Amino acid sequence: MTASSAPRRQMHLGLFILGTGSHVAGWRYPNAFDRFESIDQVRRIAEIAERGKFDLIFMGDNLYADPAAHPSYTSRLEPLTMLAAIAMTTSRIGLGATASTTYGDPFSTARAFASLDHISAGRAAWNAVTTANPVSAANFGRNHPDHSLRYEIAEEFVSTVKGLWDCWDEGAIVADRETGVYIDPAKVHALDHDGTYFQVKGPLNISRSPQGQPVVLQAGGSAPGQRLAARTADVVFSVVQDMGEAQKQYAALKALLPPFGRRPEDVTMLPGVMPVVGRTAREAFDKLATLQSFVSETNALALLSDRFGTDMSGYDLDGPVPEIATSDSYHSFSSVMLAKARRENMSLRDVYNLMAAARGHWVLCGSAVEVADTLQTWFEARAADGFNIMPPYFPDGFDDFVDLVVPILQERGLFRADYTGTTLRDHLGLSRPAPARNGSTVSV
Repeated sequence: MTASSAPRRQMHLGLFILGTGSHVAGWRYPNAFDRFESIDQVRRIAEIAERGKFDLIFMGDNLYADPAAHPSYTSRLEPLTMLAAIAMTTSRIGLGATASTTYGDPFSTARAFASLDHISAGRAAWNAVTTANPVSAANFGRNHPDHSLRYEIAEEFVSTVKGLWDCWDEGAIVADRETGVYIDPAKVHALDHDGTYFQVKGPLNISRSPQGQPVVLQAGGSAPGQRLAARTADVVFSVVQDMGEAQKQYAALKALLPPFGRRPEDVTMLPGVMPVVGRTAREAFDKLATLQSFVSETNALALLSDRFGTDMSGYDLDGPVPEIATSDSYHSFSSVMLAKARRENMSLRDVYNLMAAARGHWVLCGSAVEVADTLQTWFEARAADGFNIMPPYFPDGFDDFVDLVVPILQERGLFRADYTGTTLRDHLGLSRPAPARNGSTVSV
């Protein structure tokens, strides 16, 4: 195929689902969903995403409850349980759930996501996170590892999970009624992993999943996080605030891939964006103003303290951003926001307004055409392979994007008109990996 006849590059769209909306006060918007424990509301959100031909739903998670935090991080359904239910009412949309490499174990994680891949007929994705907030440790009776150690553990954890997924070859289940052979023993292998942090015999007690391996998602913005992503991730979520910064992150990640035998197209990079969409720019800005009117200064300082990993209660919101160290917890969030604040001489309140709107992610407010134009510009400038859409509230804030922006992207040939495959790997243009040979053959 010549360069001129090659298919046009198209963007990918993920949905970051927080049931009460990504805006900290999105649940207060008229007619907005105000629960993240309602499977009916979550199912409605998934149906909108599938109608919009999105690649996947992505559900973040946390392992503690803080009444002062974002409502969807305080009261929510467990991600894998929720997405297994959603798999029954959808047919194409990818289903991404978060599971911790610091407070989980490889065998349980590998088994759970292989199960979701079977249940969904090949639509599962694991968002592998190291768990940023140290508050989580108290719920597991542990000390919270520092940033570098969390990534050392994650490197071994992800490799072990992938090894477990590869313990079963294709066609290992024979189920031959004539001979009585159910499993071909030559196609099932022990893992025999004996590492620094984990010892796992294997194999899993579930056969190779429909995608070969579920898709792996990651969001680490630090140097160790980027190295882990370059080696193991299929999709990377990023925190950005301007296109130049996004282009640098994009190029840097793609440059890390060749030493691991990977091509630029093997990893899809999706910056997070909270679109506030109107039929006119004025309508969009009125929506954002309404959302911001619901937020108190108490919420402001609590959110800033959480994201910066520093008690901000003693600082003046209308004063300059103080000299504070980059947080060991939310490393990418704090580094991006602190850099932007110093670059643009922002006040602490300015930083808060950006964080309150989307917890440090990029806020894009305007008419549907303006939003589509901006996304196209970023995509064509190689600042992104697509976007992780973070609606400020549900369902109307998401309907606005799907009904007003997606058709424009489709008309311009920038986004699919319909699904052409059945699995998440199909949507992302990823091949089905062959199993790597593991350990010894298991007697069955």
